[in-house]
Parts: sequence; structure tokens; C-alpha cells
Amino acid sequence: MTEPTEFTEHGQLFIGGIWTDPLGADTIEVVSPHTEQIIGRVPHASPADVDRAVAAARRAFDEGPWPRMELAERIAVVSRIKDAIAVRHEEIARVVSAQNGSPYSWSVLAQALGAMMVWDSAITVARTVAEEEPRAGVLGPILVRREPVGVVAAVVPWNVPQFTAAAKLAPALLAGCTAVLKPSPETPLDSYLLAEIVHEAGLPEGVLSILPAGRETGEYLVGHPGVDKVSFTGSVAAGKRVMEVAARRLTRVTLELGGKSAAVILPDADVAEAVAGIAPAAWMNNGQACVAQTRILAPRDRYDEIAEALTAAAEALTVGDPLDPATQLGPLVAERQRGRSLDYIAAGRREGARVLTGGGRPKGPEHGWYVEPTLLGDVDNGMRVAREEIFGPVVCLLPYGDEEEAVRIANDSDYGLSGSVWTADPERGIGFARRIRTGTYNVNTFSLDMLGPFGGYKNSGLGREFGPEGYAAYLEHKTIHLPAGYGS
Repeated sequence: MTEPTEFTEHGQLFIGGIWTDPLGADTIEVVSPHTEQIIGRVPHASPADVDRAVAAARRAFDEGPWPRMELAERIAVVSRIKDAIAVRHEEIARVVSAQNGSPYSWSVLAQALGAMMVWDSAITVARTVAEEEPRAGVLGPILVRREPVGVVAAVVPWNVPQFTAAAKLAPALLAGCTAVLKPSPETPLDSYLLAEIVHEAGLPEGVLSILPAGRETGEYLVGHPGVDKVSFTGSVAAGKRVMEVAARRLTRVTLELGGKSAAVILPDADVAEAVAGIAPAAWMNNGQACVAQTRILAPRDRYDEIAEALTAAAEALTVGDPLDPATQLGPLVAERQRGRSLDYIAAGRREGARVLTGGGRPKGPEHGWYVEPTLLGDVDNGMRVAREEIFGPVVCLLPYGDEEEAVRIANDSDYGLSGSVWTADPERGIGFARRIRTGTYNVNTFSLDMLGPFGGYKNSGLGREFGPEGYAAYLEHKTIHLPAGYGS
């Protein structure tokens, strides 16, 4: 499994369910973050390809069978997609790890089986949402009807490509929408596996297109007049641009953006248990996760104890080849991301932070875009490393005085996506959670449940994914006023 990945080349695009020659000549070369060698090549979709994909999605929505099927029929197709992902989960995990550096063991659970769980949870939610609901209105009976929003542009990032694709496509397809998926140019190879799966599952012609491409083509897709809804996951800067472009046509948007989440260890917590729970959530996916717990708040009178435990946890992580099942921290997705992490570590030093462990390139691998798991101590919440999303294996440890100060520091952020609190008293933890302005929060655990809404406050985004709230983002709500006495 740790041998160099074979070169993979795809010459066509998946447009409307049909393998089609691209209209442009540009290609995307996929580089292994471990070997720094080219491991794949796919077409780079052009604006003309977007036109074809949106036209196919438009016809399929306006005239095709998919939105007009019974929900049970759509569930049957989506169930086949979910089941095929489960069958091919090891293959998916290997491709994702090879192209973006995620540790294979993590890719199995989060990149592949996690995606399968998203598809499965969306089916569970869809079964609970009625297409029509009669109500007693103030002026007479009404019928509230839920209809698919239309053609969806789903733009996904490189860090968890299958998981985020599922978060958008599963509810969209179940609602009766058609879609165009744009994978990131860093990680397009797994999207070809998804194309094979949906094709074999029997998705009707036109319902889904998959177009690997860069930012310019993505912007063209977001602003396309044939698109009714945009669902985007990525950086805050890119999210703002998506919103700006979509606003020109009042296109509906869901934005799941960055995070700088705080894990708060309260004074009564068992430090060993807290660190055992926080460390995997802090350095998960090589630190390339929007929900990563990258600010750890420690009470001043236990600061040294917690710093020592976190340092030991970081130093115990196995760094190496992402395809090795023993690896716990692999390389960053691109050379620019390695440079970004190292630049932030240098900035933290200049501002007075102390490197407790890590801080550079690991000694083991002779190649690859690696950064040591790094813990910065003596961090003040005003430092850049505490305020800006690094998106690498760099974690900050911040001291606090009393619980009020911990709440203030946790909330003093431009982000509001995730967070956690660790305490011997779960009721105290729940009370603490209620005071933190984030879209998801954890008490003595770290999780992301696909049946509950997921999304952020502040710069962490707009709208929600997962649960009934996420499903509703792919529906329009219509009120039909009925004559007095109807149905009585």
C-alpha cells in the first residue's frame, strides 16, 4: 500500500451522466504531496463545458423525470450510491490519501465511510420531510408545499472532497434538484470514482455533471444564469467572492467557510482525558480541517501540566507516508500550504509565542510537503496565529484566568464554526456551550453528527448543512391558499 501510486489519467468529463470529450485543451496535473511526483492528469473544465453541464442540468430539471419521481424512487437511486461507496470505501480512501495527503486510516473513516454516512443520513432526513403540509391559516386553510430549488452548483474543497460533495449532493438529489459538482484542482481523482458510482446507480441523464476546474471556471459556474442555488465550502475570501457573484442574480447560497475553534479545558477536567480527546481533533487531517480545535484554552494554574501533556501527544504522532496505515499525520496538500504553515510559525515566534514542540520540517521524510505537528505556547488571543486560520498542523495554547475570561476568549474570534469544552461536570459543560457563539459545540467529546445542522456563525458561513435544516436549503416553500371550508 505504501508503494508509489500508479499514474492515473482521465481524458473525458462527466457531463449530464455521459462521458464527454472536453471542449478545451487545458489539463490538471495531480501531484502527490508525499513524493512530489505527478500521479494523475484530468481535463480542466472550461466555461464552454460549464455551459453544457448547466444546460443538461436545466433540461433534466425542467423537463426530465428526476424532480417528478416519487421520493421513494429517488431514495432507491441514492441508496445504491451510498451502498457502492461502502463497497468501494478502501479504494476511495487510497485515492484521496494519495492526492491530498490524508492519513489512510483517517481517510477510511472520514473521507470514505464518512461520506457514506452523509448519504445515508440524508436519506433518513428526506423521509421525515413532507412534500405538502396542510395548515389552518389565520384567514382560512392553506397548503404549504416544498419543491426542489432547481439547478445546484456544488463547489467543494480539497481537504475532504468526498465528504463535502456528499453534504451537498445527497440532500440536493433527494430533494429533486439537478447538480453540477466542481471538485478542486488539487484533488480531482476521487471525483471520477464518484462519477462511476452515480452512473452505475442509474441516475437519469442530465441530473449530475462533474467538472474539475480552478477558480475562474468555478466563478463562471457560480454566476451562471442557469444556476438556481450555490453550495460552497472553502475559505472566507473565496466565500465572500461566491456571495458577491451569486448576488448579481439573487442566486441562493449556502456557505461553509473557515474556523478557528477553541477547545476549553475547565479547571476541574481530567487533563489526560481532555488531551486524549483534543489532540486528534486538533491535528486531524494534518490540521487541514475547518472544525479543527486549533485554539486550546488552559487555566493558568494548570497551564504547565496541560502544555506538557499536549506536547507529549503531538510528539507521539506518527508522521509519514499517508498510505501507510500507521501514519497519523501526513503531508500538506501543496507546497504553498507547507510554506503557509511555516510562515505562521515564524510570525508566532516574532509576536512572542513559544514553540513547545515541532516548528519545522520533520527529519524522517526526505521529500514531501511535511510540517511537524506543532504546538505554540504562551499565545495571546490577539496574535495572528490565534486569530487567522492556518489550515496546517499548528495549534495554539492560550492561558486564561476564570471561566468568564475563557468564554470571552473563545468568543473573541471572527469565526464561529466549532469548539469544545472539557470538564468533570457535563451540566457545567452544557451551560458553557450555551454561551459560545458557534454553529456546533462539543461537551467532553468531538463529533459532527449528520442528523444535526452544521454550519457557522460570523465569518464561518451562511446557512446549514445536514439535518432537516440542511435539507431545507434545497427546497423552495410555497403557500397555496385554499377556499374556506376546503377539506372540512
